[in-house]
Amino acid sequence: MSGGHCATYKTPFSLAIIAGGQSRRMGRDKAFVELGGKALIERVIARSANLGQSETILITNKPAQYAHLGLPMFGDILRDKGSLGGIYTALTRAKSPDVLVLACDMPFVNTDLLHYMVGQCRDEFDIVVPTVDGYPQGLHAIYKKTCIAPIAEQLAANRLKIIRFYDQMRVRYLDEADCAPFDPQGRSFANLNTPEELAEAERLLAASG
Repeated sequence: MSGGHCATYKTPFSLAIIAGGQSRRMGRDKAFVELGGKALIERVIARSANLGQSETILITNKPAQYAHLGLPMFGDILRDKGSLGGIYTALTRAKSPDVLVLACDMPFVNTDLLHYMVGQCRDEFDIVVPTVDGYPQGLHAIYKKTCIAPIAEQLAANRLKIIRFYDQMRVRYLDEADCAPFDPQGRSFANLNTPEELAEAERLLAASG
């Protein structure tokens, strides 16, 4: 590790919000489903607005629907490759060497936890990712551009499971104990796929005032 590196990581990072997915179970585009009167994607944008990122970009194949958000938009470089394809596009298009990737349907992303994750970035890690019950949350993670080639290999072979290339990378896993001080209920990673999950999120939102 090079000298002069202190605990605070100063390399610029980009924020990429992935607004893809078929939303089949929700029955409509999840990004614009409202929770507490605010679209899910707008909640994600608001909660991740002031992390110190050099840019915030949107990965979407439907730019007209998202134009009102006023963010730079990029369509998938490789179509029909799922979330991994979205991550690949984000890493390729982002200006910064590190890219914080968030799904558009996680309305409870936690600003403090995101700050902590950014602080965990080091030269010796390619990925910083929280885990739940040992399972990495790949759409709530920071990836370096060093991941581009391994992801391209996976996409070429049509292996679309996000975490499948992790064993080739240097990964900093954050377990529940790491995340609990910032997000004791672990709600950061809750993504809303069904009307039932939306109703439960409405209940949680009301309960938390």
